[in-house]
Amino acid sequence: MSELIQVRKKAQVTLPQSVRQALNIEEGDFLDVRVNDGEIVLRVKKLVDKEQAWFWTRRWQEGEREAEEDIRTGRVHSFGSAREAVAFLHKRARKGAGTKKKA
Repeated sequence: MSELIQVRKKAQVTLPQSVRQALNIEEGDFLDVRVNDGEIVLRVKKLVDKEQAWFWTRRWQEGEREAEEDIRTGRVHSFGSAREAVAFLHKRARKGAGTKKKA
């Protein structure tokens, strides 16, 4: 995609609607501006509250993707109570302990 835009007073430019739609850019969003080999490179940046930053770590997002895959493929369990869930985990831990190789 290539579009021609004009630099206006105070060096302002308007991003074409097609670009905004393609990148889901909304009013108030931030753009990172860099110069790279004589080109202007804009990257959309979303700011996150410091208290929410843990959710966006690579490790957490990998866990989120794994959980979504488990849900999608049906690798989930439902329990009627916390006691049932704990009993299930204890049973599973005992099974796993019996399958370990001895040194």
